[in-house]
Amino acid sequence: MSQVTIESVLQEGRVFEPPAELAAGARIGSMDAYRELVARVEADPDAFWGQQAREQLHWFEPFHTVLDWSNPPFARWFEGGSTNLAYNCLDRHLQGPRAEKTALIWEGEPGDSRRFSYRDLHTQVCKAANALKALGIGKGDLVALYMPMVPEAAIAMLACARIGAPHSVVFGGFSAEALRDRLIDGGVKAVITADGGFRKDKAVALKPAVDQALADGACPTVEQVLVVRRTEQPTAMLEGRDRWWHELVEAQSADCPAEPMASEDRLFVLYTSGSTGKPKGVVHTTAGYNLWAHLTFQWIFDIRDDDVHWCTADVGWITGHSYIVYGPLSNGATTVMYEGAPRPSKPGAFWEVIEKHKVSLFYTAPTAIRAFMKSGREVPDQYDMSSLRILGTVGEPINPEAWMWYRQVIGHDRCPVIDTWWQTETGGVMISPLPGATPTKPGSATLPLPGIAADIVDNEGRSVGIDEGGYLAVRRPWPGMMRTVHGDPERFRKSYWEHIIGADGRPLYFAGDGARRDADGYYWVMGRVDDVISVSGHRLGSMEIESALVSHPAVAEAAVVGRPDPLKGEGIVAFVTLQAGLSGDDTLGSELRRHVGSEIGPIARPDEIRFSDALPKTRSGKIMRRILRALAAGEEVSGDTSTLEDRSVLDALRG
Repeated sequence: MSQVTIESVLQEGRVFEPPAELAAGARIGSMDAYRELVARVEADPDAFWGQQAREQLHWFEPFHTVLDWSNPPFARWFEGGSTNLAYNCLDRHLQGPRAEKTALIWEGEPGDSRRFSYRDLHTQVCKAANALKALGIGKGDLVALYMPMVPEAAIAMLACARIGAPHSVVFGGFSAEALRDRLIDGGVKAVITADGGFRKDKAVALKPAVDQALADGACPTVEQVLVVRRTEQPTAMLEGRDRWWHELVEAQSADCPAEPMASEDRLFVLYTSGSTGKPKGVVHTTAGYNLWAHLTFQWIFDIRDDDVHWCTADVGWITGHSYIVYGPLSNGATTVMYEGAPRPSKPGAFWEVIEKHKVSLFYTAPTAIRAFMKSGREVPDQYDMSSLRILGTVGEPINPEAWMWYRQVIGHDRCPVIDTWWQTETGGVMISPLPGATPTKPGSATLPLPGIAADIVDNEGRSVGIDEGGYLAVRRPWPGMMRTVHGDPERFRKSYWEHIIGADGRPLYFAGDGARRDADGYYWVMGRVDDVISVSGHRLGSMEIESALVSHPAVAEAAVVGRPDPLKGEGIVAFVTLQAGLSGDDTLGSELRRHVGSEIGPIARPDEIRFSDALPKTRSGKIMRRILRALAAGEEVSGDTSTLEDRSVLDALRG
């Protein structure tokens, strides 16, 4: 693994202090208060995390050991304890005034809305949990969700957690083939889906993809399919396997006690793209994830009882898990789910939701912000967004121009911008400003949260100097950390814990990102150092896309790289070598793009396909993707090319 280098350091001198009014009433209201928390956890991590777990969560049985780190990298948190995430999100709020508080606001794309109080949501979750039991689902059985953004998606997640059946949510934009791969890898027992959902003014079918994934006995472990009626499209139902949600769930009792779960029982498996090979099933467990989602939501959004929180992510991604469902509900907050997206027929869709539901905490992706910037401020200026008090960004680093536009146009220079860095693997936010405490700088995620021993290091695990590029790593365990890769603990070790070993001989968690730290200790995340491409905040493995391309009969070899894209963060460029006797043209390029969309999903379609007689390789046969990245970005190829096997290949690619 080569050292990260940063050829140009962004010179960003603007600093914005927390609003005085917000700081005065904040949970963490000053840098002194932040530093005191950091000092407490560094002085005695076990005492700190133990106190937080006891105070913030409900326990059926108390834990006796805060952290067992005797077999790194396999951590065990809160051993001996038993709890239940659905209980922490619902039942404990039913004993007081929160019972009638709005827990979930759902806004459908066509304009239909639903509201659920905590009591309502508890009732629906209990009925859904009993429906799962009626289908033969029990503790430990993995249930896949392939859903649109409807309330039943959150209800199904909570129902699974209630009975101890871990869930695996698959983003509804993935293809049948991608869904099938995840069902097989997980050994899934049941699938919850819908006839379809609404997306950009049209009904998009989902159930046919499930049928295709399960065709010809491809997923023999799947016994049941539960289908939500959303679009009322004609839907084929297989007798004995498929059941309608509204028929089965509504017939159930609303009495379903939460299953006591051991702290380290699996809560969910969420697949994320890796730089090589098949997607990784990231495993999160019950208590540690619950605590981290709970605390980070509380800290970074400074949650108050009258807040309305809206995270615009899909529940198919970790952001939706932690900051639409589990973090907000565990804190007794009001959370918003939105089925739609801004589109030509409704460019102000986001701002309309904020105005209608008086959203105060808004959390979205830099990709969306850049899209809004392109159309100017005319649209957002039409809406009353005075309810906003905190703005957040998630999914990828945000450039300072977008940061400033977000603050000025959406926040009217009064809302702090909370730029968060984290991953599927971390369970929750790791580096972020605290809105009442941290002075912010456009483009910087600022400082690690209390308890996160982040660092920027070289190959040997040594801290690098100010403004030097290095690897973003974490030196100590934290409660929300992933526990393993489903079915492949060795891949977990190799993917995250073998790249960097500290001076004490212990492994560091390597995030896969390059970063630098400025003179104030602020972190500036510079992007991936592996071959994962971040498209609109969605991490896609180059190997998956390459595999999809090579599965086409015309393709002999393919290499996929990312290039900077002002809207999506990164675009996908595929360099393709065809089978002998074939030549590339626009027609074949379009066909290959459609093929990748069919194999993986529309998000993975290459923006550009370049045909080449050969690819630049080392003498050992390794494709030199560094060269391809430079070519894709229109940059001059620099650095050492002495290992290039055939320089004529480079000359041909330069054209």
